[in-house]
Amino acid sequence: MKITPTNIEDCFLMEPPTFRDRRGLFFESYNHKTLEAVLGRSVGFVQDNHSVSHEGVLRGLHFQTGKHAQAKLVRVVRGEVLDVVVDLRRDSNTYRNVFRTILSESNRKMLFIPKGMAHGFLSLKDDSVFLYKCDEYYNKDAESGIIYNDPDLKIDWGFPENKIILSDKDMKLPKLKDLSI
Repeated sequence: MKITPTNIEDCFLMEPPTFRDRRGLFFESYNHKTLEAVLGRSVGFVQDNHSVSHEGVLRGLHFQTGKHAQAKLVRVVRGEVLDVVVDLRRDSNTYRNVFRTILSESNRKMLFIPKGMAHGFLSLKDDSVFLYKCDEYYNKDAESGIIYNDPDLKIDWGFPENKIILSDKDMKLPKLKDLSI
């Protein structure tokens, strides 16, 4: 497995080796021991989530607060997304850093996102299937988020803003400076 650190502490891009032959291909999408070796600690995933999004759908930037904060391992099994992570840990050397990457069925890359991050993705193709493992259960009372176009974060989504599709909830998310986290 090729592991690449990102510009955010403890956030890693992971590329599993792929084995191809006349039958198709095989790759290991998750191995607890490999992840543990990279992180230097164990992560106990407790929930898997699966979403399907049309081209232009932007989900995020979301996070859970306090003891319900989630570490995630994310990947795309069909289609392609622009995945974005923002470090919200005030005590981190990479506080407010933004990391962007393309995750797709063809590159098979995965991203480990530590606790304390805002996370979102923009579907670049119709019916993109996005999977993610979480180490804490979803808790509605702990959910929060940041508006995708926060002027202080200056995230380049690389997509026409008038074609971005947001949920009603995501349209009303606050700016980072207006949050008390």
